Amino acid sequence: MPLLGSLQTEGGQVKFGTLCSGNPTNTKRGCDKKYGCGNYGANRDQGRRKHMGLDIICSDGATVYAPFDVKLTGKAVPYKKGNAINDGVSLSGGGICFKLFYLKPLKYSGNVKAGQKLGTLLPMQKVYPGITSHIHVQMCDKSDPTKYF
Repeated sequence: MPLLGSLQTEGGQVKFGTLCSGNPTNTKRGCDKKYGCGNYGANRDQGRRKHMGLDIICSDGATVYAPFDVKLTGKAVPYKKGNAINDGVSLSGGGICFKLFYLKPLKYSGNVKAGQKLGTLLPMQKVYPGITSHIHVQMCDKSDPTKYF
């Protein structure tokens, strides 16, 4: 079992420590019949667009942790229209820039140490009943984040 929020490297590349309470190994979301798959590049809207992030399983209301020492660089929202899960934060650290969606952050700026609480997962079941609740990890440049896990 990895250390909570540990900065791991493989070939000099940063690896995410635990993101969510209840999922110490950052298990990725598989596929839901109604909502599709959580892997990067998965089809959305009958193939009209691609999933631009990676979904890590996280229960509604669970604590979301800093995966390594990070700088919070502002609010990030996944949707143009508001709903119960339209919140998140932009972060940088370990030489990368990324966003976490579907959480209510404690704050949107400042520094957070590895393993410290970033916020709480919002109620995904209210918006997507039956989906596997998750935190969405998206690189700022929309490249594939999978290699960091």
